[in-house]
Amino acid sequence: MISQDTETLSKSAQRVQDAIKSAGCEFRVLELPGSTRTAEESAHTIGCELGQIVKSLIFKGKESGKPVLLLVSGSNRVKEKIVAKHLGEKLVKADAEFTREVTGFAIGGIPPIGHLSNPITYIDEDLLQYETIWAAAGTPHAVFSLPAAKLEPLTQGTVIAVKA
Repeated sequence: MISQDTETLSKSAQRVQDAIKSAGCEFRVLELPGSTRTAEESAHTIGCELGQIVKSLIFKGKESGKPVLLLVSGSNRVKEKIVAKHLGEKLVKADAEFTREVTGFAIGGIPPIGHLSNPITYIDEDLLQYETIWAAAGTPHAVFSLPAAKLEPLTQGTVIAVKA
């Protein structure tokens, strides 16, 4: 893995590093030369299984308009009806503008923490089968690893099944 001094992080990646530190954790954000914009690119660049990648997907409640963050295993597709049952309303995929407005990050680099607002957060139960998982850290080239068991306390998310 690439060794990096956190003094050299981009502004968005540093924001994520600061959120990690504020949460009392020691995980380190790394900016990599390869792209981590998609789960597939991330797994290839990092050299891990696709399922170990945390996809941070922003939706919104259809009626309430509240932001909903789904932290999904890279190998899974979300069944929106299943998540909607937990939420109590239908989900609508958020557009790029809404995503940036509520998270402060562009699609392709959305981390599980450090957002401008506090979205309702659901965690894919399949992520918990891995010892280590990898999440985006604010840019399409920044990531951090963490023990899967730390994702729930770090995000205050609720663990659910997201696929049928």
